[in-house]
Amino acid sequence: MNEREFSVPETIRWAPGGLSALILDQTLLPGVHEEKELSTLEDFIEAIRSLRVRGAPLIGITAAIGLAALARQSAAEGVSADNLRSRFAGWAERLANARPTAVNLAWAVRRLRARLEAANGDAKTLAAALAAEADAIHEEDRRMCRAIGEHAAALLAGGESVITHCNAGSLATGGIGTALAPVYVAAETGRRVRVFADETRPLLQGSRLTAWELSRAGIEVTVLADNMAGSLFASDPPDIAFVGSDRIAANGDVANKIGTYPLAVLAHRHGVPFYVLAPTSTVDLGTPTGADIPIEHRDPDEVRRGFGPLLAPEEAGVYSPAFDITPRELVTGIVTERGIHRPPYTDSLAAAVRAAEAEQRDRPT
Repeated sequence: MNEREFSVPETIRWAPGGLSALILDQTLLPGVHEEKELSTLEDFIEAIRSLRVRGAPLIGITAAIGLAALARQSAAEGVSADNLRSRFAGWAERLANARPTAVNLAWAVRRLRARLEAANGDAKTLAAALAAEADAIHEEDRRMCRAIGEHAAALLAGGESVITHCNAGSLATGGIGTALAPVYVAAETGRRVRVFADETRPLLQGSRLTAWELSRAGIEVTVLADNMAGSLFASDPPDIAFVGSDRIAANGDVANKIGTYPLAVLAHRHGVPFYVLAPTSTVDLGTPTGADIPIEHRDPDEVRRGFGPLLAPEEAGVYSPAFDITPRELVTGIVTERGIHRPPYTDSLAAAVRAAEAEQRDRPT
């Protein structure tokens, strides 16, 4: 029996009528808790690119719901099934390219494309099939988050301090998160866990989002600027590091929010276990190593201006990758909904992905 249950923020839901989506606009947090309606292809692309929705699992869910919403709109217009299929191809291509690093985006688009290819009937029937697949992806993510949390909570006996980077909690997923899932699971069963949240520059997802959702849940959280992590490790090192991922290569190399790699180096130097938590949908067996992962570079003004005032000269160059690569040698373990994977990762990750794909194929449609 759980001693405590958490109500996590709802990141995305269907708007009444099912022709559009309502998202929690994460660019406004923590000061403003406000939903934004997405109804056009441009709305969904802008929300993904601007980080109104972010986190690999949530990006995938958003793309899936976006495609289904657009299909429902077309069906309501009375278009033919062939016309809807043609429109879908254009929507899918543009959405899949909205952000290059997070593999869940292309994964979700592929799932809806496969569902459309397998479906028969008029436009309304096709749109209904796409909506059902989007809902399935959303529900699967809730279950995957819970499973990840239960597996990784076994790494926490109680009283531990956890350091994390960026936000891989409920705000990045359709459930209780990935890297934060074991914190929620442990707290539900009465175990005390303290979290150190890297501020995560330049857009402060750690301080704005992770600290917000943990504080909201009543979980002890301490924010530190990224360049303070070394001092923390040297003086009072955390017991364990939990981070999420936007793409995991077949060999176990990990792409995650910029700043993850130096955190892994610090953990290695100080003997702190470093775990990556992500669903199997984030594992990309088609990407052999981290060197093959495309890294998105962001608008220089995210560094120059941050949230308003000019913080660097306009004429200064800016280096602004959104992600970095943590080599598998620095990763103690990778936790998916299938369990805790240990080095070497190649075989166990491949087996987990194939098992997940087989389970999805066998699911009644």
